[in-house]
Amino acid sequence: MSEQPDIIYTIVDEAPELASGSFLPIIQAFTKPAGISVGTKDISLSGRIIAAFNDKLPAEQRIPDALAELGEMVKTPGANVIKLPNVSASMPQLKAAIKELQEQGYALPDYVDSPSSEEEKDNQARYDKIKGSAVNPVLREGNSDRRAPKAVKEFAKKNPHSMGEWKPDSKTHVAHMQSGDFFSHETSTTVDSADAGSASIVLTTNSGETKVLKSDVKLKEGSVADATFMSAKALYSFLEEQIADAKAKGVLFSLHMKATMMKVSDPIIFGHCVKAYFKPVFAKHGETFAKLGINANNGIGDVYARIGGLDAALKAEIEADMQACMDEGPDMYMVNSDKGITNLHVPSDVIIDASMPALIRGGGQGWGPDGKPGDTKAVIPDNSYAGVYDETIKFCIANGAFNPSTMGSVANVGLMAQKAEEYGSHPQTFEIPADGTVRVVSAAGNTLLEHTVEAGDIWRMCITNDAPIRDWVKLAVNRARAAGTPAVFWLNKNRAHDAQLIKKVESYLKDHDTSGLELPVMAPVEATRYSLERMAKGQDTISVTGNVLRDYLTDLFPILEVGTSAKMLSIVPLMNGGGLFETGAGGSAPKHVQQFVEEGFLRWDSLGEFCALGASLEHLAAVKNNPKANVIAQALDSGIGKLLDNNKSPGRKVGQLDNKGSHYYLATYWAEALAAQDEDAELKAHFGPIAEKLAANEATIVAELSTTQGKPVDIGGYYRPDAAKVAAAQRCSATLNAIIDA
Repeated sequence: MSEQPDIIYTIVDEAPELASGSFLPIIQAFTKPAGISVGTKDISLSGRIIAAFNDKLPAEQRIPDALAELGEMVKTPGANVIKLPNVSASMPQLKAAIKELQEQGYALPDYVDSPSSEEEKDNQARYDKIKGSAVNPVLREGNSDRRAPKAVKEFAKKNPHSMGEWKPDSKTHVAHMQSGDFFSHETSTTVDSADAGSASIVLTTNSGETKVLKSDVKLKEGSVADATFMSAKALYSFLEEQIADAKAKGVLFSLHMKATMMKVSDPIIFGHCVKAYFKPVFAKHGETFAKLGINANNGIGDVYARIGGLDAALKAEIEADMQACMDEGPDMYMVNSDKGITNLHVPSDVIIDASMPALIRGGGQGWGPDGKPGDTKAVIPDNSYAGVYDETIKFCIANGAFNPSTMGSVANVGLMAQKAEEYGSHPQTFEIPADGTVRVVSAAGNTLLEHTVEAGDIWRMCITNDAPIRDWVKLAVNRARAAGTPAVFWLNKNRAHDAQLIKKVESYLKDHDTSGLELPVMAPVEATRYSLERMAKGQDTISVTGNVLRDYLTDLFPILEVGTSAKMLSIVPLMNGGGLFETGAGGSAPKHVQQFVEEGFLRWDSLGEFCALGASLEHLAAVKNNPKANVIAQALDSGIGKLLDNNKSPGRKVGQLDNKGSHYYLATYWAEALAAQDEDAELKAHFGPIAEKLAANEATIVAELSTTQGKPVDIGGYYRPDAAKVAAAQRCSATLNAIIDA
């Protein structure tokens, strides 16, 4: 068996993977003189699909199950993984990826929505494991430490990004359910030794039938187990009310959720919204839709696609009826006004952690169907975290937009290890098939959690193990001490799950020296207000949160502070001693790919990758006692600072510097810093000539790198691009390649 590389750089999807075509060779060239090997593992959506069906593919098409391999690796002390953003696939994305792979010659089975044979059921089960946030729960064997790097924050202060104006009479607001949602129905318990073991989730219908929804649910002593449900009837009624209210108020109607991470619950909620907005259409054409296999959970984009094969008259009638709903209902928040793509076209198009911060940064103005900005009703059905966005909007209406030149930072310590709080993205979420009672029954036969439910309700359970909670508290104390700022635990004593966590936090804080530290516990709305007030004064705060809030806040605050969440430093100290280094969000990646294919211009900013690499090298230097790695890391940090100061990040349009051009300048400044340092003579001597060549050939290299701009680029596929074609487009400077490869 070959020796494991020192650093694993993940193969992923979309714009981050296109950027790797240019940046990964630079990484490997710069780390090799320090004796550092950098390898790859394919955790892309297409790679995971292929690996899941290795037994049905010829030998030459099979690939290792890299996600499973990494899942074991992150449990080892020597793990050092740089994880780029991967696609958390919604159903339309999953089916599109399958179709593309089939067209590329992979004999993969179709995804059958209603399987009948055992083989079809097995295929569906394999595909369902790939849907949604399937990667992160496997790799995150540690809790999250996420913050804006100092160089990024200083650059944002000196070069403030644009912020939309908030007007005191803005009608933008958040709407959430007052009852019947996950928040109101949640129950929680801490598992004792008698109930540890293998539990079952059982539905007893009102007719007396017993259905085991899931068996072998692993419960550990000390774990916090939660269960809750959202009433389908209450949800639908709420959505109808909000659609009518948006029309009455004259604001855009928008739905914000995460149908990728919450791969079971949120697509169902999304589908209810589609049916509520287009109620007359689904009532009139229900029989036709059933024959076509239309599922509202996939959005109206799927409706338009499936009616394409109908006779012209019926197709036109359905399209006219849908247009009538849009004409008579409130104007919809648009994903792409130019192309008529609405909020309800595709469930994965509007992701709350990206869409809500963008709305707030834009002064509360969303884009309407007329291509003009307008005040917006932001519908976030569940009340668990809707108040965070509501409070932020109210704060901005009262105080105006934040000033990036003076505002403080809100870093995050997030509880996520061992699938903590994985609401919705796990196999313990169900759309209830019949009225009855759902119970979580322990191995000892005790009922731990219980709910009376109705057909169509969305029921879910999650488990947060004790060891990650202890580690989370320790990380929060360490970060508060290192940063010298308050660290706020965002926990609501009136929420069942949080009440259990508060008991543990209060207990585990006693294990640490907390003298002189501010570690208050606040409910999310209160914590939001506290953090915003400090941020407006230029003061820093650490948010200590559960997994979902970690996801939301590490987009919300960075987008307001530095203009994007892609530039965040995201470190996951793994519980067994290794390190996972995440490179930021990839929410805008699809648009970047579209522009690249059409114009040969990639505007993806790899700053997140730069920062993650630096942290990875520092970790490696400490763990493997490699001082050269530390010298390279310090030089990289210097190079990043110079890159920002000289404004060599990618632009947005053809004719400006693009992603690969930014990589060239980073390599130049990195080499110059290595040539200038005096800590390691070998590295100084090695990189001196390289720095000179990179600088001396600047004009030639920049000209060669711009040759792809303004022209269409064939990359061989969206979900499974051809590596050689990507390399040809992203490494198009023969001069630069010769210097790097030598």
